[in-house]
Amino acid sequence: MAAVSDRLPTFPWDKLEPYKATAAAHADGIVDLSVGTPVDPVPDLIQRALVAAADSPGYPTVWGTPALRDAITGWLRGRLGASAAGHRNVLPVVGSKELVAWLPTQLGLGAGDKVAYPRLAYPTYEVGARLCGAEAVVYDDPTQLDPAGVKLLWLNSPSNPTGKVIPKEELIRIVAWAREHGILVFSDECYLELGWEAEPVSVLHDDVCGGSYEGLVAVHSLSKRSNLAGYRAAFIAGDAAVLGELLEIRKHGGMMTPAPVQAATVAALGDDAHVEEQRGRYAARREALRTALEAHGFRIEHSEASLYLWATRDEPCWDTVAHLAELGILVAPGDFYGEAGANFVRVAFTATDERVAAAVKRLG
Repeated sequence: MAAVSDRLPTFPWDKLEPYKATAAAHADGIVDLSVGTPVDPVPDLIQRALVAAADSPGYPTVWGTPALRDAITGWLRGRLGASAAGHRNVLPVVGSKELVAWLPTQLGLGAGDKVAYPRLAYPTYEVGARLCGAEAVVYDDPTQLDPAGVKLLWLNSPSNPTGKVIPKEELIRIVAWAREHGILVFSDECYLELGWEAEPVSVLHDDVCGGSYEGLVAVHSLSKRSNLAGYRAAFIAGDAAVLGELLEIRKHGGMMTPAPVQAATVAALGDDAHVEEQRGRYAARREALRTALEAHGFRIEHSEASLYLWATRDEPCWDTVAHLAELGILVAPGDFYGEAGANFVRVAFTATDERVAAAVKRLG
């Protein structure tokens, strides 16, 4: 077991514990803006669907119920502009992090293969490469990579941590390059419905992929848009050949989304009202925190989408973390996401209105 764990980087969040203790000692308590975990209630219609499906004594299927596949394909066509999406183009997964971490292994990658991802990125892309023994490579522009040996290209738009959105024209160019070189593209689009100053576009949009999903898979999650992080409800969509292979592997591995969660997902994807309501909450918190941070001397870069503000005082990120911890505010250091984030912090606006108001007061 140690041989496998030795391949992995140190779990970054452990480094935050001393700063968390400092922030928690504040007289008015900690304001934890370090993790993008939902804090608002699960919408009633989703809870009702979960409860109604609670009497589920049998095993669920890995591919999901026909009702779930109908819900996903309908959402893909209506929300993403993926007009050709059918049942063979979708596959539910047990939360998107599980998929990201184990995808290279399930694709059969290993020594001599390369997994590419953005220079500033969610750490689990690197973890997935290390777990299977592949080489992890980072990029600023993926089309500038040497394509030799690159078997998997991760895109992430909107970005975690920066909130940056890849414009449609750039996606078209990247997809064309990847197809030219036979590179499989997985696009992590889990924050796609949380665009603020830009409108995120999926790689599955007809204008981007030309109506063909060959070599393309999009990753989507209900954790953020529907407050379902605790449900582990997510899915992938795109190339039917790739998803068919993953389906066979995942059937052998027993990677099944629980039946009540499948029913809850159907309800969530069929309702837009709760998504707009939650967007409204996040928009207000984002505006309040951004204004307070800028008044406190921070500069905000990118951050046009997602649940984070990418902020800097042009100093080492751990100095910023320490400064804010003294105010009782905990944020994530930018170097968690790569060396290029060494002078930034990631500030989540997934705290309650009361805690956001407390942070604003302290920053003032």
